[in-house]
Amino acid sequence: MPSTSGLASSVEHEQAVGMLRASYQRIPPGDPVRLAKRSSNLFRPRTAVDSPGLDVSGLTGVVAVDPVARTADVQGMCTYEDLVDATLPHGLVPMVVPQLRTITLGGAVTGLGIESSSYRAGLPHESVLELDILTGAGEVITARPTGEHADLFRTFPNSYGSLGYATRLRIELDRISPYVALRHVRTGLDELAPTIEEIIAAGTYDGAPVHFLDGVAFSPSEAYLTLGRNSDTAIRPSDYTGQQIFYRSIQQRPTDSLTAYDYLWRWDTDWFWCSRAFGAQVPWVRRVWPRRWRRSDVYYKIVAFENRHQVAAGINRRRGRPDRERVVQDVEIPADQLAGFLRWFDAEVGMRPVWLCPLRLRSDQAWPLYPLAPATTYVNVGFWGTVPIVPGASDGDVNRRIEAAVADFGGHKSLYSDAYYDRDTFDQLYNVPALTEVKHKYDPDARLTGLYEKAVTRR
Repeated sequence: MPSTSGLASSVEHEQAVGMLRASYQRIPPGDPVRLAKRSSNLFRPRTAVDSPGLDVSGLTGVVAVDPVARTADVQGMCTYEDLVDATLPHGLVPMVVPQLRTITLGGAVTGLGIESSSYRAGLPHESVLELDILTGAGEVITARPTGEHADLFRTFPNSYGSLGYATRLRIELDRISPYVALRHVRTGLDELAPTIEEIIAAGTYDGAPVHFLDGVAFSPSEAYLTLGRNSDTAIRPSDYTGQQIFYRSIQQRPTDSLTAYDYLWRWDTDWFWCSRAFGAQVPWVRRVWPRRWRRSDVYYKIVAFENRHQVAAGINRRRGRPDRERVVQDVEIPADQLAGFLRWFDAEVGMRPVWLCPLRLRSDQAWPLYPLAPATTYVNVGFWGTVPIVPGASDGDVNRRIEAAVADFGGHKSLYSDAYYDRDTFDQLYNVPALTEVKHKYDPDARLTGLYEKAVTRR
């Protein structure tokens, strides 16, 4: 029988949906419909509006976990941190757990999420069994893979709120052991893709099972694949929430072990490696920086403060240093093009290190708005930081070159951060005609902001 998680009950969920619908009714006709949500994991600002937003404050919990069926009913604004807290006591986790604690399930499904299980489990929306969506027309519709609203179900991923907002999702869960044993395998750039393909085909490496797979390229001559294996025991699991830093351990030790919980959040403590920008990796700073504040949402707030007030940028200008362009992107590159793209990126952009995460769609059916090819291995390349704006260049030039290169290498770019495409190119890459057809059906008065406006013009 399903068990109530304690974070939300069915009655509380219905009350929260009622509050959401009431807040929709309070938005003046013709005004845009948006979330009244203070925090976000998106890296693109948007134009402020004066009208009230949708009240999603009651939609942050887990309604139920069914350990037998291995499913969970989850509210749309529930963070993965809270979701894992509800499922892990049953030895279960979502099929894909994105790296950062405060990413919400609804956000990962309407946007994109990825992690080291994606080479076998695909993307978060592929483990959704059904979901309730508040549409632009103010209706709450249950969408499933088949039936009356199958078009909405399949078009919802990568729509970023342009088709509505998920209030409840029923998802599949995956088994996980108490510990994850790690092996860091150094390889050259040209060997990355063949090794990834061999692991995916066999499910093993050197005879040992592989349940999780990601990697890091520190330079063109130094790249690693990290192979994770479910394990029931560990002699002395490592702790990277204190003075030690996970990404540095990849270069320092060939094997490692973490609790399942620490493995899931191994990247969150230092926001991969981006905490170094705030001094959090300086030993004396780290000793006095409270552990509870070494997490991605704290770093994000620091970035948001800087974006608003330009404190560091002002100091740099007074010191005669050039302004800097934000380059925060995740792109999917076909595995057979990976080495070429990494060499281009290192030569033309020069940001190090970069994250590597293989993925494949779970089934032979593609998803309309993010058209990855079935039965094809891609590698997510993640890079997050800033680069100096050289004399004669403009802010955005490096990102535009990256967008062009991703297309040249046959890849695709996720939309959680800055995008610079012209409308015709964007419409082609993200299949906007298919989105428009579904949007006319479920948002006939265009109350919800369009995808291009959200991703590019930041409305």
